[in-house]
Amino acid sequence: MNSLEQLTKSLSRLPGIGPKTATRLSYYLINSPKSYNQDLGEQISSIQDKIFKCSICGSFTETEPCDICSDPTKDKTLLCIVEQPQDVVTIQSSGVYNGLFHVLGGALNPLEGIGPRDLSFGKLKQRIEKGNFKELIIATNPTDEGDTTAAFIYSLFKSQENLSITRLASGLPVGGDLEYADRLTLTRSLNGRIKF
Repeated sequence: MNSLEQLTKSLSRLPGIGPKTATRLSYYLINSPKSYNQDLGEQISSIQDKIFKCSICGSFTETEPCDICSDPTKDKTLLCIVEQPQDVVTIQSSGVYNGLFHVLGGALNPLEGIGPRDLSFGKLKQRIEKGNFKELIIATNPTDEGDTTAAFIYSLFKSQENLSITRLASGLPVGGDLEYADRLTLTRSLNGRIKF
């Protein structure tokens, strides 16, 4: 295997990058200035030295605690529970949510051997006990694993008085057509309907 094939193979291991895109990226890098490739290589090789998980929420950060956990303008009564650090970025970018986050590090998946001990439920319990949260917003993905995780979170905290537990709504996307919606999406939309 030559150098080009090795680079293409390595790039194709990245999520969302198939063989054709990996080949296109390889040729792009070959034609790029050497200084660009050196900078890119340096950034990739040092990323794990510069970015780590926040000890409070589990999101990726370069400071301890992260900017969200240390922000005095955040609503400290709201806690949004997500699966992955990139989910924090997605919700933050909406500009609608102004509370705190807790990153589980994945979702429950017994078939793959991922149980409660493999995720940050222990830290979540400690945060709930020590904090003054009024609402837990479960923002796990609308998948079987995400639903199982949401149900588990609900079972952990349902008995706590003065703690509202909510789940992100799911259903039809804005601008979508009913004829293209799958059965599960339609079911969720009907079950989660709101008063007009």
